[in-house]
Amino acid sequence: MHSRHRRELLNQHVAELLKCRRCPRMKSTPVSGGAIVSDVMIIGQAPGPREPVLQRPFAHTAGKTLFRWFEEFCGMNEAAVRSRIYFAAVCRCFPGKNSGGTDRVPAPDEIRNCSSWMDNEIRILRPRLIIPVGRLAIMQFIDCTKLDKVIGRNFRVERSEHRFDLIPLPHPSGASPWHKISPGRELTKRALKLIVRHPAIAALSKRRCQSENAATLG
Repeated sequence: MHSRHRRELLNQHVAELLKCRRCPRMKSTPVSGGAIVSDVMIIGQAPGPREPVLQRPFAHTAGKTLFRWFEEFCGMNEAAVRSRIYFAAVCRCFPGKNSGGTDRVPAPDEIRNCSSWMDNEIRILRPRLIIPVGRLAIMQFIDCTKLDKVIGRNFRVERSEHRFDLIPLPHPSGASPWHKISPGRELTKRALKLIVRHPAIAALSKRRCQSENAATLG
């Protein structure tokens, strides 16, 4: 697909996504990272309470950790990641809180309602690499009974009639210590090393260097 055509389709897709009101129990309207044409997709679980206010995914504590990982392993800061990678999620609206005060996990019908947005994004972008973040996101592509069976591995997956690499990451939430203690800490590092070596990420880094060189010469 021609890149300009792809951009037009993605712009149209995001405009439609932002109008979605399929799930009456959701506590916000959809959150989008924008129509970023990319060979890489990051797929989160669902926005928290801060994301709808700030109008971008991974806008709070979990985002700080996620972007620190990318800076440390891939040499890309938050602005670079947001401008070069397409952000999606299992559900695009804030589900609200449980009676216990934690974020509510989206219900199966809400996940089903939202899945067509992700399918369409995969059809438009045809990504080479998808990075699902957290168990709920990982489970949309592969079985994930235990994180230590899937983190630190590269899977070849098909969805929406397109094949791509899938490198899962644990959720960087402060509520879960999994990525901070063994074996999670070591497996997370292994996953990030796989990501930085992936050709699609290498191409993003190369593009960044070229644009910086062009700016310097200019």
